[in-house]
Amino acid sequence: MKKLAWLLAYPLLATPLYATDLMQVYRDAQDNDANYAAARSSLDAGREKMPQGRAGLLPSLTLSGNTVWNENEIAFRNGTILGKPHFNSNGYQLTLSQPLFRWQNWVSYDQSKIQVVQAEANFALAKQDLILRVAQAYFDTLYANENLTAVRANKAAIAQQLESAKKNFEVGTATITDSHEAQARYDLAMAQEIAAESDYEIKQQTLQSILGKEPGPLATLRKNAELQTPQPANMSQWVAAAEKDSITVQIQQAIADIAAREVDKQRAGHYPTVDLVANYGHSKAYGSTVLGLLDTDYQNVGVQLNIPLFQGGQVVSREREAAANRNTAQSNLEAARRGAALSSKQSYLGVTNGLAQVRALKAALVSSQSALESNKLGYEVGVRINIDVLNAENQVYVTRRDLAKASLDTLMAQLRLKAAVGALGEDDVAQINALLDPTTVR
Repeated sequence: MKKLAWLLAYPLLATPLYATDLMQVYRDAQDNDANYAAARSSLDAGREKMPQGRAGLLPSLTLSGNTVWNENEIAFRNGTILGKPHFNSNGYQLTLSQPLFRWQNWVSYDQSKIQVVQAEANFALAKQDLILRVAQAYFDTLYANENLTAVRANKAAIAQQLESAKKNFEVGTATITDSHEAQARYDLAMAQEIAAESDYEIKQQTLQSILGKEPGPLATLRKNAELQTPQPANMSQWVAAAEKDSITVQIQQAIADIAAREVDKQRAGHYPTVDLVANYGHSKAYGSTVLGLLDTDYQNVGVQLNIPLFQGGQVVSREREAAANRNTAQSNLEAARRGAALSSKQSYLGVTNGLAQVRALKAALVSSQSALESNKLGYEVGVRINIDVLNAENQVYVTRRDLAKASLDTLMAQLRLKAAVGALGEDDVAQINALLDPTTVR
C-alpha cells in the first residue's frame, strides 16, 4: 500500500516548479491593468468618430406633430363682432433633408477619419506603455531581490567580524575600539537590510498593482543569457526611424492634420449651403369655425439655399482661433519629433554602454569567484582567516547584484529603444522571456 502511494505521489514530487515569467506577467497585465482597460475603451469610443462624421453627409428624417387649442374673435372695423370661433387643430409632418453642399460637413468627415487614426495610435501607445511598465516593475522586483541577498550576505560577514572582535577583546588580542567599530558596521548593515526589505516589498506591490494579484516567484535571468546588440548598429538610423515612426509623433501628426482641417471647417462658415428638402404632412382643424371642418394633406419637394451674410464676426473669430491652434499643433509635432530623437539616442547609448558594463562585470564576477576560492583555500591552510572568506563571499554577492542590475537595465534600454521607433511589441517580450529561467526551488 505504501509502495502504491509512493508511485502515485512520485510524479507530483518529480514535477519541476515553475516561476512566473515575464510573458505570463504581461498576459495577466493585459487582462487586469486598469490603464490598459481604459485605453481599450477609449479606442472603442474613438472608432465611433467616423460614423458620426459620415452622418453629416447622409439624409435625415424627422417626424413632428402638434395639437393646438385656438380661441379667436372675428369683428368688423366698426366693432361689430362677427363671431368667436374656438376649435382644436391637430397635425403632423414628416421631413426629409439631404445635404447637397455643406463644405463643413465634408471637412468634418475627413477629420473623423484622422480621429480614428489618432485613436488607433493612442491605443498602440498604451500597449507599448503596458509592456514598459510591466517590464520595469518585473525587473525592479528582480533587482530588489538581488540587492536584498547581497545586503544579507554583507550583514552575515559583519556579524562574523563582530563576533570575532568580541572574542579577541575578551582574550586581550584586540581593543574595545575594534569591537565598537564592528558593532557600528553591524548596526549599519541592519539598517541597510531593513531598507532593502522595504524596497523589495514596495517593488512587489508595484508589480501587483499592475497585475491586480500577487505575481508569486519570478523567473530570473539565465546565467548564460547573452544580450544582443541593436540591429542596425547605427544610432543615426534609429534616430531617423524615431523621428518618422514614433507613435508619439504619429499621434501629434494626426492632431496637426485635424487642426489644419479645422481651419477649412471654420472658413466654410462663409460658404452657402444647399439642401434638398421634402415634406409630407396632414393637418385638421374642427369646431365652431366659420369655414367648418378643415382637413388638409400636403407634400412638397424643393431645394433650399442659405447664404450667410453676417453673424457678428463669429465666423472670422473662429477661423483665427483655428489657425492659432493649427500653429500650436505644428509646434507640438516638432517637439514630438525632437523628443523621439532624444529618446532613441538615450536608449541606444543605454544598450551599447550597458552591454559594455555587463561584459566588465562578468569578468569581475569571475575574478571575485576566483578570489573567493583562493580565500577558502588559504583558510584551510591557515594563511587566511574566516573574515577574509566572508568578505570574499560578500564581494561575489555584490558583483552578482551589480551584474544583474546592468543586465536588467540593458534589457529595459532595448525595450525603450524599440518603443522610441514605434516597433515595440509582444515579440520583443517573447525574446526577453527566452532569456529567463522559469525553474525555481521552493
